[in-house]
Amino acid sequence: QVHLMESGGGSVQAGGSLKLSCEYSSNRYCLGWFLQAPGKEREGVAFIDTDGSTTYSDSVKGRFTISQDNAKNTLYLEIDSLKPEDTAMYYCAAASPEYCYEGYWGIWTAVGFWGQGTQVTVSS
Repeated sequence: QVHLMESGGGSVQAGGSLKLSCEYSSNRYCLGWFLQAPGKEREGVAFIDTDGSTTYSDSVKGRFTISQDNAKNTLYLEIDSLKPEDTAMYYCAAASPEYCYEGYWGIWTAVGFWGQGTQVTVSS
């Protein structure tokens, strides 16, 4: 089991940047960021495997950067060029490494561990 706690959300202007953090209790898992916009399903956007390799959804490539500091047990998501459509609750999640592939992101709700989420609101 792994415990996760997000921070860093808030209200920002479009065009700005934001860096979300997630403290985790174990570095044996694939880690990922999901977002859930109002009225929409939760979707996976960025993942980092135990070997440090990263994967992004096509919708965020080039603007979102996932990284981690294992010394601090902290996962990050940096979002550049924020858009109003980035407004969402952002969740940090962890799952066993075998689920770190894009085809499995959809089942993380069932197999993963989740933080409480941090709200990001982008105004135009």
